[in-house]
Amino acid sequence: MPPTSTARPETDVPAEAVAPLMRGIAVLRRLTDADGSLGLSDLERATGLARSTVDRVTLTLARTGYVRVDGRTVTLAPRLMELGNAYLSSIRLPGLLGDAVDALADELDESVSLAVPDGDGIRFVHQATRRRAMSLRFRIGDLLPAERTAPGALFAAFWGSGEWTAWRERRASDPEGKGFPSLPRRPGPAEDAFEGRVEAARADGWALDDQLIEPGLLALAVPVRDAAGAITCVLSVVSHTSRHTARGLRDSLLTRLRAAATAMERRLRDAAPAAPAPAAPGALASWTAASKQELGREFVESLARGLTVITAFGDAGAALTLSDVARATGLSRASARRALITLEHLGYVTADDRVHRLTPRVLALGYPPLSRTTLSRIAEPHLAALAGAIQDSTSLAVLVDDSVQYVARAATHRIMTVDITVGTRFPAYATSLGRVLLADLPAAALKSVLAHAELRPLAPHTLTRRAELEAVLEGVRAEGYALADEELEAGLRSIAVPVRDRAGSAVASINVAMHSSSRTIEECLEQVLPRLRLTAGQIESELHTAARFSRVAVH
Repeated sequence: MPPTSTARPETDVPAEAVAPLMRGIAVLRRLTDADGSLGLSDLERATGLARSTVDRVTLTLARTGYVRVDGRTVTLAPRLMELGNAYLSSIRLPGLLGDAVDALADELDESVSLAVPDGDGIRFVHQATRRRAMSLRFRIGDLLPAERTAPGALFAAFWGSGEWTAWRERRASDPEGKGFPSLPRRPGPAEDAFEGRVEAARADGWALDDQLIEPGLLALAVPVRDAAGAITCVLSVVSHTSRHTARGLRDSLLTRLRAAATAMERRLRDAAPAAPAPAAPGALASWTAASKQELGREFVESLARGLTVITAFGDAGAALTLSDVARATGLSRASARRALITLEHLGYVTADDRVHRLTPRVLALGYPPLSRTTLSRIAEPHLAALAGAIQDSTSLAVLVDDSVQYVARAATHRIMTVDITVGTRFPAYATSLGRVLLADLPAAALKSVLAHAELRPLAPHTLTRRAELEAVLEGVRAEGYALADEELEAGLRSIAVPVRDRAGSAVASINVAMHSSSRTIEECLEQVLPRLRLTAGQIESELHTAARFSRVAVH
């Protein structure tokens, strides 16, 4: 079974623990529990930290790119997902089995998930959900109590006396499940009822959740085992009573679910060992040192360095020694050791015979709220920063058939400004946003789009000849940007660049739009284009982090 989290009581804090790292993690946890955003005063109350400490911690987290501070509001940023990505990469389950889970969800037309144990609870590490009016709202990384889930009964079948004792103590101290903010509060099943389900799961090799989480929700789960027979994860299908009864779900899907689990076990056995990615020695430590030198005492270097230890596992491997961690981060052995001691104390790392592994609790550091982010949410703060810097409107758009649809926008406060709202569509052929996206299409797809597009004049300089447009798109493809000058509307000039996904495909584009009298074409290329490309790179960086193990909706 994969490593699980076991935090020690606060009174047992090791003498060598890094207090600033503990405070920074407390801030991230409170933000996560609040669905990603809190005011500074709320953070002060929620963590019990002094306001000056909260200010220093949030400044440090903002410098790392893990949060954004807008006035008095602190919001989790997509880059924070690199911590959870390090854990998900280390266990390899989403990478090896994610496509099989997605295919099974498509086949069954039901939501399908992979879960791992975390103490006396479970966390989802991959989900393929169905888009319905009543759909699953659990997120990757959400912590659920074992007694109210189908996977929990399977994991509990292998608990020892210590784990059962911890479970009973948690139930006695939190009978309504307040420690599980992703669930509706309600008492869990009686102790003997859960024990009976665990015994049945042990005997049957499968488990059923008949509306334990909330009325109407059903789940069927089977284990996925390693070569030694231990449970690596649990595969579950989730449905609703409007589509199945509990017995009907079992009768219709158990055989298929078991076959899928067997195929997954075979895939795990046949997978080649993971090759550790080479790390740039000292790069992380050098960055934190430079930030400390620039910002002085307001930058909490020990917090930033402690968090880099978590990311080292994603780059360097699943199981690392102290020397491995020090080498991957560039930290001294003493600093790396203190960070590992702290993380182990808090339950984010386990240590076994001098080898350290991340636990699922790392996902509690922002992953649930951020795993449902969208491209427009990622882009909005970057667009606002660009619009503020150049004092012209900026937009994000996606290609829909032969049109571009605006999905995010940042306007300026000018008397005369480009007035376009989110949701607006324009013909792709006549816009800089559209041409960037058309130029990235495969030849056959582009030919099809242009064949069905009505190339009509919209403004004085609109290109309406297909051959001329194809030549322009070839130039866009070569130069990496598009400029449209009074082709959509008289007096409107815009310049756009692509936003690319992890595979390098242009999934969206961003532009700056202005009145043609405000800047010459040469000024657009010299002043606006470099900033536009920098902004696209910032959006892409966060998109690539967020989309590594989660789906990011583009519109």
